[in-house]
Amino acid sequence: MNSHTQNTSFETGPRVSNKPILYVVKIGGNVIDEESAMNQLLNDFATIKGAAILVHGGGKIATRLGEQMGIVSQYVEGRRITDAATIDLVTMVYAGLVNKKIVAALQALGSNAIGLTGADANLIPATKRPVKQIDYGFVGDLTKETINIQQVNRFLEDGLVPVFSPICHDGKGQLLNTNADTIASCLATALSTYYQVRLLYCFEKHGVLANINDEASVIPLIDKEIYANLKLENKLFDGILPKIDNAFAAIDAGVQEVIIGHAADLLANITKVVKGTMIK
Repeated sequence: MNSHTQNTSFETGPRVSNKPILYVVKIGGNVIDEESAMNQLLNDFATIKGAAILVHGGGKIATRLGEQMGIVSQYVEGRRITDAATIDLVTMVYAGLVNKKIVAALQALGSNAIGLTGADANLIPATKRPVKQIDYGFVGDLTKETINIQQVNRFLEDGLVPVFSPICHDGKGQLLNTNADTIASCLATALSTYYQVRLLYCFEKHGVLANINDEASVIPLIDKEIYANLKLENKLFDGILPKIDNAFAAIDAGVQEVIIGHAADLLANITKVVKGTMIK
């Protein structure tokens, strides 16, 4: 199995010369909890030339603060169950504490960031997930058609850097907790109308691992056949599944590149030397 230290040059398809490049970067996991990792990621992100969007989660902070408040987090296949108490909690943490810290840090680095939820300017309306086998509570589902791409593009054209927290709304006054990987994927696919979009999922691992306990077991490339076999063999941990699902959704909808990798490798991946897992 290839180690994460191996660099692989790539060209996934022809460039569309009349479209500018847009980087959609999603951060999560321990990156948000670790100050040094977060500072490095934001410093690297601030150096990106041209259009960029940052999407963040913040689950571990919400879980920790929730425990202090007597709110116990529940997950199914890496997805949080969001009851009435939890939607208040994650709104405070994601849209408030985490989002504004990121925006302030980027402003200090010269990046004109604007902190957003899906409710702001009606950017990302969502639909409350219907109850089937599992009741996820106040969780939002969305598609690329949900995104108010004209308004998001206006922010980009004005030189602003949107920083999205994973809080959306149903258009009827109810806030909804929406998977940040899904938001990043839908933003990337929707904005491919205007841009050559490169989607990067940055977290604390060096890519998708064949063995969660072995950082050197990075799988350099995953296509749909490989993914099906990995799931059949139960080799992937639950938390990575939403990332891979959303990566495939983005590729299928026209996004040029999707990479899942370590936050410290953001700049390498932007310069097209893959350190992580390419989804194809």
